[in-house]
Amino acid sequence: MAVPPIQGSVPVTESPVVISKSASYLEDKKASINSSADSLSSDETRPLKVNPFANPHVAAKWKKVYDDCEYECRHAFDPTLEWTEEEEKRVIRKVDWRVCLWACTMFFALQVDRNNLTQVISDNFLDDLHMNTNDYNIGNTIFLVAFFFAELPSQLISKKLGPDRWVPAQICLWSIVASLQCLISGRGSFFATRAILGVLEGGFIPDVVLWLSYFYTSRELPIRLSYFWTTLSLTGVVTSLLAFALLHLRGVAGWAGWRWLFLIEGIITFTIGVASFFMMPASAVQTKTWFRPNGWFTDREVAIVVNRVLRDDPSKGDMNNRQAITPSILWTCLKDYDLWPLYLIGFLAYIPQAPPSKYITLILKGTGFDTFTTNLLTIPYNVFHIITLLLLTRLSDWAGERTLVSSLQNLWIFPTLLALRWWPGTVHDAWGTYALITVLLSYPYCHAIVVAWVSRNSNSVGTRGVSAAVYNMAVQAGNIAANFIYRDDDKPLYHRGNSALFAINIVAIAAFILTKVYYVWRNKQREKVWNAMSENEQNDYIENTNDVGSRRLDFRFAH
Repeated sequence: MAVPPIQGSVPVTESPVVISKSASYLEDKKASINSSADSLSSDETRPLKVNPFANPHVAAKWKKVYDDCEYECRHAFDPTLEWTEEEEKRVIRKVDWRVCLWACTMFFALQVDRNNLTQVISDNFLDDLHMNTNDYNIGNTIFLVAFFFAELPSQLISKKLGPDRWVPAQICLWSIVASLQCLISGRGSFFATRAILGVLEGGFIPDVVLWLSYFYTSRELPIRLSYFWTTLSLTGVVTSLLAFALLHLRGVAGWAGWRWLFLIEGIITFTIGVASFFMMPASAVQTKTWFRPNGWFTDREVAIVVNRVLRDDPSKGDMNNRQAITPSILWTCLKDYDLWPLYLIGFLAYIPQAPPSKYITLILKGTGFDTFTTNLLTIPYNVFHIITLLLLTRLSDWAGERTLVSSLQNLWIFPTLLALRWWPGTVHDAWGTYALITVLLSYPYCHAIVVAWVSRNSNSVGTRGVSAAVYNMAVQAGNIAANFIYRDDDKPLYHRGNSALFAINIVAIAAFILTKVYYVWRNKQREKVWNAMSENEQNDYIENTNDVGSRRLDFRFAH
C-alpha cells in the first residue's frame, strides 16, 4: 500500500542514514509503516529511517513547491544527504541550547507579567485600590478577552513579518505597560492596563510554537514544549521568591510593595525583550549576521537541521517565513472540522484548575496565613507541577499515545475537586486545605502534548500557524469562562463554584475519549478509500493532488 510523503519520519538508529536514490519510496513505506486501519501515524512507528524524498518524483515535486514559495531553506534541501546518529544528536543538543532554551526564557518573560497579579493581591492590592473580588474577576476577564481577540491577528502579523521580528517587539511593548502598572490608581486604570496587556501578549505562544516547529520534528516538539511549559511553574517559583523580597519594599518612597513588584518585574521583562532581537534567528540558515558572524551551525549542520525536519514533514517548507496567510488560506484553516475536537479539548480541559490556581493566595490568606508565608507556600506545587508535566509528556512519547495520556490530567484533578467541594475541612482546616490545593495544582499538565498534537494534525505551515492561534483562543475562552466560576457571594468555601468545576471536569474527560473515537473512525474512513485505489492511482494522487494539509487522503490523524 502506498503511504504519503507527508507521513515520512526519520527516527534515530545506530547506523548512518543511507539513502538510495533509486529506492522505491512506496516499498520503503511498506516496510516501515503498519497499514492497519486504526494506525496512529508514522511518527509513532519507528523501526526504520524513511526518506520520503527517495522517490525522485516526490523529491522533484517538493523541490518545485519550495522554489515556488521561495522557502528560506530551499538551498539546503538535499534528498540524498546522509548523516550519522551521533551527528544528529550533536545538532539536536545545539538546537536545544540555542533555540529551546531561549524560547523558555521568553516564556518566562510572558509569565512574569501575566501572572504577577497572584502575588500583588496578597499585598492588599485590592484594598489599596478600593476594589473587591468581583473587580479582580472583571480585570482578569478583560485581559483574557483582549488576549483572545489578539491571538489570530498577532499570528497573521507574525507570519508576515516573521516571529524573529514580531515576538521581541511584543515583549518590549508589553513590558513597558507592565512596568507602568506601578502607577495604577483605581478600577479604571486597572482595567485599562489589563486590556492593553491582553492585546500585546495575545498570540505570543502560537508565534513561538511556530518558530520552534522550524527546528524540531513532530516527535521532538512535544518534549521541547514540555520544557517550554515547565517555565510556567518555574516562573511561579521565581516570582514567589521575588515577591517575598519585593513586597517587603512597602513604604519605600511611600509606595506599596506591589507597586515596586510591577516596576521591577517589568524592567526584567524588557531586558529579555531587547535580548530577543539578537537571540531569535529567522531559520536554521539565517543564524549568521553582523553580530554573530560565525552563526550557530556549520554548513553541514545547517543541512542536517533542515533536511531532518523536512523528511519528517515536507509540508514545513510549503511557505516561507515572511509569507502572509491569505484570506483564502485563513478560511480553509478555520473550516477544517477535523481539528475542532482538539479546540474543544483546549476549551474544556484547563477550566477545572484555573480558579483554584488564580485564587490560591486569597484562599490561603483566608485560612489565616500571612502575606509572605502565602507566597512561599505556592512554591511546592509549582515544583511538583514541573515534575508531573515532564513525566506525562515522556509517557506520551514512550507509549506513542496522545489522547488517553492527556486525559490523565483531568483524572488527577477529579478526586481533588471532589474533596475540595465536599470535604468539611475545606478552609476551616488551614493546613489540610493547603495540602489539598497543592495536590490539585500539582496536576500533570497536558498542554504541551495537545499543542504539538494540533501542529501534527494540521500538516501544513499555513494551517499550523492558524490552528495554533485558534487552539490557544479556545484555551483563552475557557479561561474567560473560568473567571466567572468563583464569585464574591460564594466565598470563602466556593461550594457553588467547586460543584461547577467538578461537573466541567467530567465533561472534559468525556471530550478526550470522544476525540480518540473520532480520529480512529476518520482514519478507518480514509484507509478504506485509500486501499480501494490501485498503486498507480495512489502514486498519481501523491504527485498531483491539489488537496493540502489534513485534507489529503493519504494523511492519517494522530491520536
